[in-house]
Order: sequence, then structure tokens, then C-alpha cells
Amino acid sequence: MNIGEAGRTAAREIRVHKIRSLLSFSAISVGAASLLYTLAQTRGMQESVRKNLKLMGPGALTISAKEHYTSRGLSKGLTGADADAIRAEMPELYMVSPTARDWNARPRFAGKPLDGANALGVTPEWRRRNWVYRLRGRFLNETDVRETARVCLVVEPGGWFKKPFWAAFWSHVNGFDALVTRRDMLGRHLELGGHDFLVVGTLKLPPRDLDPRLEKWGNPSIIVPLTSYHAFLAGDQRQQTAVDKIQVDTGDEKTLGAVRHRIEQLLSQRHRGEKDFEVKSDLQDLEDMIREQNKDVAVALALGIVALLSGGIGILNVTLAAVYSRMREIGIRRALGAERADVLALFIAEAALLGLAGGAAGVALGAVGIEKLAKAAGNEVVELAWFHAAGMVALSAATAAAFAAYPAWLASRMDPIEAMREER
Repeated sequence: MNIGEAGRTAAREIRVHKIRSLLSFSAISVGAASLLYTLAQTRGMQESVRKNLKLMGPGALTISAKEHYTSRGLSKGLTGADADAIRAEMPELYMVSPTARDWNARPRFAGKPLDGANALGVTPEWRRRNWVYRLRGRFLNETDVRETARVCLVVEPGGWFKKPFWAAFWSHVNGFDALVTRRDMLGRHLELGGHDFLVVGTLKLPPRDLDPRLEKWGNPSIIVPLTSYHAFLAGDQRQQTAVDKIQVDTGDEKTLGAVRHRIEQLLSQRHRGEKDFEVKSDLQDLEDMIREQNKDVAVALALGIVALLSGGIGILNVTLAAVYSRMREIGIRRALGAERADVLALFIAEAALLGLAGGAAGVALGAVGIEKLAKAAGNEVVELAWFHAAGMVALSAATAAAFAAYPAWLASRMDPIEAMREER
């Protein structure tokens, strides 16, 4: 029996026994779809990590005030002067960017208060990392910082490229976003902290579903020079020098450990022994985030494997039933000159054809799930590759053939005379 005849016979048997074939086909297709989605999710996360590493820099460190720390009164806390000291001590660093934020800035435009805005005090180095914005006008410069200039930039939301279904239930737009979206603010004035600020630039965010950053929340609304923030927006005297964090990029992942140690020693001296600060690796935070997502991937992978193995077990049962129901046919084929390999090929071809069809259906089901469910829900960390689809079809066919091998072997070992005596 040649391969073509084995395939035609297998197709005929599948058509004749529709119900049992459908059950095996369904189990294989569900397993293939689940595995395909998991592979796509894994690839999407890898690509997202690559893009984030490029954005945040290879040697990213974040220095922040330690939460729930009770000061002994020896340290002034984390301040802009700490950032200046780090820059003076290590001028080779690619970036030293202190920031301070007021989450409830309450700006006013044309005398009207605006809700939903936060103000971020920065230095010009802030734009060196995690830059996803489209700039109109100009950014802040050293002169703005040195002269405590009352200038600012406003950040426009990017909206969605393909809006997920759940976003339809979130229709609230705060007053500040509505203003900067509907009006060109470049060259206009905003009132911040009772002082008039000139808008010298606008920053446009990318659409949320095209934003390469894993962390998309917490974008600033208004950006001002750090010195201006301390002079006009900070609260009490202590806050007029404080910063929330200092972002550092060493420029090289290999130097992370040494730079981190030097920063910790320098700040310990400046803070007079008080450990009221933390120095963390942004890469470590990213790895922790991916590790949590990998747990979900592992669960999905296990479910997919179980579903695929269940389909394989179904194929085994179907093939065993087919062997015992076709014993007389097997005997006749052997008596007419069919070799054991021909009988083996007959049943493996039928199983492989079921696996092939189930795998193809699983790929289609997985692709629909990715496009219509995952991306419609705003999950951008899912990316399908053509070789995933091809590999999944091949794996499904191979799984089905592997589980059918034992029943097919039993059929090939049957004695032709004994098999012909069996009644249908």
C-alpha cells in the first residue's frame, strides 16, 4: 500500500465514523489552540522585554525614599542635592534624573479649575530614557532649571489605535485631558500653585495599545523644571528640596553592581547614616514582573499540554476500536499480500490525518482568540508568529500518530487467518 492509498483509506474511515472522529478532532484542536496562545504570549512578552530594556536603558537604577521609615532627624531625606552629588561624584553616568511629583496639581486655565492633573518636576536629563512622546515646541533646558523659569509642558493622552471592548465602559475624561486634547496649548498660560506658567511644549503619548512600555499608568500631566516645582508647587519648607526618586542609568549593565554600591555609600554619608532611601535595579523589577506573568503562562501551557494529551488518548482509543472492528478487513488485506508495514501505515495515516486537521483547526481557533479576545481586551503582550502555527500543526499530527502507534502495531502483528475468522 502506498502513501496515497493509505491517505484515501484514512479519509474514508474518518467520514464513515464521524462522531468518534469529531471527538478526537475537537480535543486535538482545543489543545493546539491553547498551546498556540501560550507560545504567542511568551513571544509577545519576550518582545516587550526587549523594547522595555531599550527604553529604560541597560543600567537603570531607581533611588527612592524608603516607605514607612521613621527618621531620627539626622537626614534631610532624598533631595535634589543628592542627585547633584551623584552627578559630581560619577560624571561618567549616562543619566541622573531627579523628579518630584504633585498628584493633585489643580491647575487653572482662563480662571477655570481643572481636575485630574498631576505635575512633575524634572531636569533636562529626564528625556534620556523611557521617551515615547512626540514633542511639539521645545523641552526644558538647563537655563529653565538654573533660572527657576515658570515654563511647562503639557502631556496629551494618546487614546487607542484599536479600542478594546472594556474601554467603552470607561467613558470618563477628566477636565485637564479634555482641555489639552481639544485645544492647542502651545504658547498659552496655565496657572499652577497660584503662579502663571507659559506652555513651551506639548508631549503627545502614543496610543495605549501601541505603547511599548509595560507600565503605562502614572504618566505626568504637566512637566515643569525641578527648581520651579520646589519654588512654586512644593508645600512646606522640607518639601521645597525633596524629590520622590532619582533615576540613574549607568550606560552599561556590567557596571550596575559597582555603581549601585558607590551610590549607597555616597548617600549613606550624605544622610548621616540614616537608611531612609532605597536603590533598586529597574531590570530586576522588570524581571519580577515577567516572572509573575510567566506563572500564568505556565498554567496555560500545562492546560494546553493536558488538552493535547487528552486528544492523543482519544486518538488511541479510537484507533484501538477501529483495529478490533476491522480485524476481518486486516486479515483479507494481509492474505492479499499486504505487508505489516502497510497495515501499520493504514492506521497511523488515519490518526495523523485527524491530528493534522485538528491542528489546523486549533491554529485557526488560536488566531481568532488572539485577535478577537486577547487584543480586544487590550492585552498587547500576545504576538503570533507563522512558525508557531506551522509547528503546532506538525506537533498535533505527530502527537496523534504517536498515540496511534501502539494500536497500529497490534494490528500489524495479527495473524491473517485468525483475523479473517472474526465476524463483523
